[in-house]
Amino acid sequence: MRVNRILLSASLVVVALVVQVSVLARLHLPGAVPDLLLLTVLGLALVYGHVGGALVGFGAGLLADLAPPADHAAGRYALVLCVIGYLAGLAKPENGRLRSATGPMAVVVVAALGTTLLYAGVGALVGDTAARHVGLPGLLFTAALYDLLLAPFVVPGIMALARRAENDPLADTNSAGQKPDISSGWLSGGTGLRIGNQRDGLRVKAARARVARAGRIKGVKRL
Repeated sequence: MRVNRILLSASLVVVALVVQVSVLARLHLPGAVPDLLLLTVLGLALVYGHVGGALVGFGAGLLADLAPPADHAAGRYALVLCVIGYLAGLAKPENGRLRSATGPMAVVVVAALGTTLLYAGVGALVGDTAARHVGLPGLLFTAALYDLLLAPFVVPGIMALARRAENDPLADTNSAGQKPDISSGWLSGGTGLRIGNQRDGLRVKAARARVARAGRIKGVKRL
């Protein structure tokens, strides 16, 4: 990963973890806790792709495993977020543009459900049965609900920051011959082509006018 990606990802992950532990975890909402760290990983994965999403997810999950008050085995949440970040990165748009909010919202719901199921599954493998006592259906419903309500305030901002740190990759896709930008068409290519066409047209008209005048003069001399 590039240096700007590492710095931005590390900063966003640390801020998200601090807010989640110090604020969201203390709200004592019924069921699951809103997963701000997951939403941060999803926003970065939708810009960086599956490889970047997996790396960011692993680092974010490992930091959450080591940060107090962690009550589970180290590496458990890192594995979960690594898989979720990889899968979310596969949903990255090819041209970098999101046509609507339906796709990212669907990714958030699937990621919230998948994170809860994977976390509970890995816990069952290591002997942690806390999810059975709390109630897995209730955790799935509340996790998807809380993350879906929080996503519009987090994911678009994360994606905007990631794109800005990438020096606007949408401009590269526009210059590669894909969907052109309106402003670039007017300011660069569009204006230049129009001016060139106008100059060529004026030259042709001037040449035709000269030929016509020469023909008239020759005709007068012949008479």
